Amino acid sequence: MKFTIFQESRVGRRKNNQDRLAYCYSSDALLMVIADGMGGHLHGEVAAQIAVQFITHAFQREARPMLADPSLFLSRALGNAHNAILDYAFDKQLPEAPRTTVVACVVQEGFAHWAHAGDSRLYLLRQGRVAVQTRDHSRVQLMMDQGLLDAEGAARHPGRNRIYSCLGGSHPPQIEFSRRTALRDGDILVLCTDGVWGPLGNEALVSGLAGTNVMDAVPKLMNLAEQMAGPSCDNLSMIAMHWETDVTAVGTESVSTETLALDSFTTRLDTFDNARGGGAGNKYDLTDDEIEKAIAEINAAIQKFSK
Repeated sequence: MKFTIFQESRVGRRKNNQDRLAYCYSSDALLMVIADGMGGHLHGEVAAQIAVQFITHAFQREARPMLADPSLFLSRALGNAHNAILDYAFDKQLPEAPRTTVVACVVQEGFAHWAHAGDSRLYLLRQGRVAVQTRDHSRVQLMMDQGLLDAEGAARHPGRNRIYSCLGGSHPPQIEFSRRTALRDGDILVLCTDGVWGPLGNEALVSGLAGTNVMDAVPKLMNLAEQMAGPSCDNLSMIAMHWETDVTAVGTESVSTETLALDSFTTRLDTFDNARGGGAGNKYDLTDDEIEKAIAEINAAIQKFSK
């Protein structure tokens, strides 16, 4: 495989960053996953952390060096991540389990497979346009499907952040799975939370990634999203991967897995420490003791479902 990949997460104008994201690759398979946590003090972050960390660890266990069945992997990993969040809430005696959106994508043998729950999105960009886009599991999307709202009205609707499918919470998730999708040279896969796609819209997202390196484009798009969102800027996170079919071409920023050992993985996973930063004047309202305790509880919840 050969690709260029870049990810970034920012706190925006919020106190804490409840987004989590990761990518991980072996010699023959690539995983990308992003989650947007929802919940009160700390718990939304925990839900997102459990989801991303669980799915990434499951990939590392099973991609040796590729997955036997990517769609089955996604089904099991997302389902067990949901159960791990519920188990965390049970152990903490929470009145309701915290929740998180999720989008996870596996690329192997030149094909992409993805699954999602909630309103974090995956885009497949091809030749400067949106070839595929996930459908939000949200109230406003249902209203748009029924002809009750247009895109402009949806962007202003007071219930635009209400979603009906997620990991955690009081209802089983309605996880939506893609078809196996062949990738072409130059395709860009984008995973992002609503803090990115909300202020930008599809047009700005596509134009910002067209004809440029994703490692340069992602920070610029994040800057633009923050600027357009203004004082209400949410947490914002994005992973962008540029697919290349010519593994022999020289590219200083491209990743080639041709020489990666069969039992080796390269992983970039954001944790509480990575998420503690923020813009000027941002104050993170979790203490070191709270973070250490949360990490231990997360690991315990994940371990129960890691088989």
